[in-house]
Amino acid sequence: MSMGKQKKTRKYATMKRMLSLRDQRLPQHPSCLFFQYNTQLGPPYHILVDTNFINFSIKAKLDLVQSMMDCLYAKCIPCITDCVMAEIEKLGQKYRVALRIAKDPRFERLPCTHKGTYADDCLVQRVTQHKCYIVATVDRDLKRRIRKIPGVPIMYISNHRYNIERMPDDYGAPRF
Repeated sequence: MSMGKQKKTRKYATMKRMLSLRDQRLPQHPSCLFFQYNTQLGPPYHILVDTNFINFSIKAKLDLVQSMMDCLYAKCIPCITDCVMAEIEKLGQKYRVALRIAKDPRFERLPCTHKGTYADDCLVQRVTQHKCYIVATVDRDLKRRIRKIPGVPIMYISNHRYNIERMPDDYGAPRF
């Protein structure tokens, strides 16, 4: 007695259910991040500077604007938020050189609307809202927080020069 071949019914035109683009489950990313890197970034670069980045630059005897240009081979506009300025002012006499550098007319001042002078939160919030900045910092915690935000390059100081991470390799100086 032979077993009859099982009849397989084929389902015709089965349709996969597509998620609508407005579905809540889809992560919303800005369109500038369609490529691996942020396409909104281009010269002149706006660079959000952190308090300790200025102090470390002085220690390493680096001229901020010049070293940024050496790193990116393009015009760079360092941006200083009100709370970074307040942090430097709070540091007092010892850091008056930093204050003098921060008040450089080539730097752009960004007004803050939030309470308090905790700069890290302010910078993180700013780059989350507007993905057109590079963040310059040597602060390990701040770097860690910024790495979680897609499309924001980080400038840092290593062996007496500025370096950048999360930036397309064909922009600026060769990385080491």
